[in-house]
Amino acid sequence: MTAPSPGPFAAAFPPEAVRRVACVGAGVIGGGWAAHFLARGYDVTAWDPAPDAERKLRRLVDAAWPALEQLGLAEGASRGRLTVVPELRDAVADAEFVQESAPEKLELKRSLLAELDAAAPPGAVIASSTSGYPMTDMQGEATDPGRLLVGHPFNPPYLIPLVEVVGGESTDPGAVAWASRFYEVAGKSVITMDRELPGFIANRLQEALWREALHMVANGEASVRDIDASITEGPGLRWAFMGPCLTFALAGGEGGMAHMLDHFGPSLKSPWTRLEAPELDAPLRDAMVEGCEEAAAGRSIAQLVAERDQGVIDVLRATGRLPQGSGGHKDRGDATAEGEST
Repeated sequence: MTAPSPGPFAAAFPPEAVRRVACVGAGVIGGGWAAHFLARGYDVTAWDPAPDAERKLRRLVDAAWPALEQLGLAEGASRGRLTVVPELRDAVADAEFVQESAPEKLELKRSLLAELDAAAPPGAVIASSTSGYPMTDMQGEATDPGRLLVGHPFNPPYLIPLVEVVGGESTDPGAVAWASRFYEVAGKSVITMDRELPGFIANRLQEALWREALHMVANGEASVRDIDASITEGPGLRWAFMGPCLTFALAGGEGGMAHMLDHFGPSLKSPWTRLEAPELDAPLRDAMVEGCEEAAAGRSIAQLVAERDQGVIDVLRATGRLPQGSGGHKDRGDATAEGEST
């Protein structure tokens, strides 16, 4: 049973004023968060029940620091601002934001979040790094569930910008807005979700690709090497800077997503994947077309094609894969002709 919220969320301070962050759970994800917050100039207090947690955490931060230096450290950033404490209550006693990164066990998450809620100062948001559990399933034992929400990162959190923010049924919308702004101030790229969805957005997309890969290996249809190369040498080059929706829109040439759906829509019924395709009805078609127009933000198809081409060249150059003798010219081959590959 979900505990009632004691009242509307009231932050103790604005997101820009946060100086001390608590990282609860110091494994790969929690340690990555600690490294990120340290690099952004925060004081970080960490807690983990493992007896060798501090040694492993400091080793992880040391290993991440060269990459963080390349990204650019905030003023005052220092590994010396990390404190590891033996008691959970001491980790959050004066925390202005709490990032929980415990193992993916629902009952553990429920009890830990309730304990954090009881120990953290009033007005401090508590975010879970869960990779799939809805916050509604985790916040039921807390006295103040209104300040509990999901802040789902991608590994490693100190390097991958994305964090997906979403509340549960008892989460106050004000806490969600506060957390989204805090993550932005802390240097993250934030998606604030309108509703809960198991696995959130990026993990569901990643999982669909992963499951299809497992099917192909299990059936002897492709090797692991072939599957990885199909992404790193194919659509992954475009996805690095232009997501799958805009990428497919360019496959429609000057007609954009509308032409792409009308032209390639029937292939949704082809056995190209084990996933069942949704019905491509008028509302879905319109939502995709309008969404791509919004994402294009006024850029023409020609401008998007040029941006895509230069982006692929830049990625190939950055990863040392630009073909020998290439002068960096733009190849417009796959986006302007009707009937081309997506």
